[in-house]
Amino acid sequence: MISHIDHVVLTVTDIEASVAFYRRVLQMEAVTFANGRRALHFGNQKINLQLLGQEPRNRAAVGSGDLCLITRWPLSQVVAHLQAEGVDIVEGPVAKTGAQGVIQSVYFLDPDQNLIEVSVYPPQA
Repeated sequence: MISHIDHVVLTVTDIEASVAFYRRVLQMEAVTFANGRRALHFGNQKINLQLLGQEPRNRAAVGSGDLCLITRWPLSQVVAHLQAEGVDIVEGPVAKTGAQGVIQSVYFLDPDQNLIEVSVYPPQA
């Protein structure tokens, strides 16, 4: 029935600070849509940003996000980039299981304490 995830939403304390972080650290494209809402676009997906209380249909909380993002970069390059950007790695590199099998991951926190996992699948033989 479901083919893929189109977007997820993170609840943040400062939308523009989050946009700046994700642009700088994860090289995502900032976009504006629907009455000035902000999002971060990458690949065929996006992360919409909202302030606490902005969306009354959910029970979102600041810092409750936990995302796994797949990269094409070698994980060593991701780690070096995070270090160069002053981002503290809270775990990894470490082996985990992704939607399609074994992945190698590093974890860090965004400015609102959302847990961000950047992972790579091993090369196909």
